[in-house]
Amino acid sequence: MDNVIALEIIEVVEQAAIASARWMGKGEKNTADRVAVEAMRERMNRIHMRGKIVIGEGERDDAPMLYIGEEVGICTNPNASNFCEPDQLTEIDIAVDPCEGTNLVAYGQNGSMAVLAISEKGGLFAAPDFYMKKLAAPAVAKNHVDIRKTPTENLKILSDCMGRAIEDLVVVVMDRPRHKGLIQEIREAGARVRLISDGDVSAAISCAFSGTNIHALMGIGAAPEGVISAAAMRCLGGHFQGQLIYDPDVVKTGLIGESKESNIARLEEMGITDPDRVYEAEELASGQTVLFAACGITSGTLMEGVRFFGGGARTQSLVMSTQSKTARFVDTIHMFDKPKSIQLR
Repeated sequence: MDNVIALEIIEVVEQAAIASARWMGKGEKNTADRVAVEAMRERMNRIHMRGKIVIGEGERDDAPMLYIGEEVGICTNPNASNFCEPDQLTEIDIAVDPCEGTNLVAYGQNGSMAVLAISEKGGLFAAPDFYMKKLAAPAVAKNHVDIRKTPTENLKILSDCMGRAIEDLVVVVMDRPRHKGLIQEIREAGARVRLISDGDVSAAISCAFSGTNIHALMGIGAAPEGVISAAAMRCLGGHFQGQLIYDPDVVKTGLIGESKESNIARLEEMGITDPDRVYEAEELASGQTVLFAACGITSGTLMEGVRFFGGGARTQSLVMSTQSKTARFVDTIHMFDKPKSIQLR
């Protein structure tokens, strides 16, 4: 993977964000997701690369979205060797969430974004469409907090690592019935809870940036998004752990698979023989080189959302790389027609 791909994936998430943002506040989450997928696919298929979706919108080959196993990029064409360099023919793994927080877009709420992560083949964990218990924390707490400890224990550790009182810590938790006990324990320990309806990738990443007033992410969310979060935290050096949840009684919502036993069998078919294993960020995103890009659809803690003006739009993106050890915020003006004016700020 070269610097050209790193630049082009910014445009991939930008185009997905712009397409989805046009449906912001219209109450149509499926449409907001669909147009983001279409825009992301179209732009990826103009990149000189041979990519394969390992985290996508569905696990079925006939899924209408960016399905798991779908090949993208110019160099997937049968005659690609005629116009692609040898290194561009090397397969790379791609994890995508074209509209992370579809409900947030549909109802005009903060924190939705278009995201993707890229690594060499085998560099991203092919997570099943299950749920995952997650723990994210700042780099200073890496290898100190542990998902196997209680929330109270982790808050004490985090307090010591950050040099601040537990009462000054803010923990993001998804607002779900399954988290009732977790929320109660965090509050009883003295920390404050910020509930979110969707979008825990943004929350996980925010833990790694000082000044966001988010110090930890705890609770259960979607497993594919856990891999994307891990890729981002690999780039930032933050703490991230995930543990697959395969019991429908734990998540109190629908899972692929009707029972705990059938889900375990499905994991075994995927080569996951220890369903209770705790995965570190370096295992979920194990590639030597990991790239991550996100673009705000609606404004959030990390980025501004898409802002339209006559003849164009303005976006803010974040692109990170383990190779360059950089995290760049990119402010872009997109000129669709002949804009009457371009606002500086």
